[in-house]
Amino acid sequence: QVQLVESGGGLVQPGGSLRLSCAASRIIFSIYTMGWYRQAPGKQRELVAAITTNGSTNYADSVKGRFTISRDNAKNTVSLQMNSLKPEDTAVYYCNARLIQSISPGPYWGQGTQVTVSS
Repeated sequence: QVQLVESGGGLVQPGGSLRLSCAASRIIFSIYTMGWYRQAPGKQRELVAAITTNGSTNYADSVKGRFTISRDNAKNTVSLQMNSLKPEDTAVYYCNARLIQSISPGPYWGQGTQVTVSS
């Protein structure tokens, strides 16, 4: 019931920054939670950051102070500003959404965007 498209991934040096963006196919105030997960090769997918309709945020301990999640309701997007990137941040990053509805609330996933942090 919602399609998510990520962009902004790429190759960056340690200490650098990237900004990821996720565009949703519906107005995001109808989405209870939007967030970012990541999955490195051979590892489980893990929560990076999430934001609810009222602006509450949640971050993984490993990214607190470095990453910031935000939303732009006018553009139906959620973004992840990633600063002070480390090699261990290398992963495929996935946009996630849970809808404000009882039937088929999700989760829904984007196709993923690769982030590589390397010298």
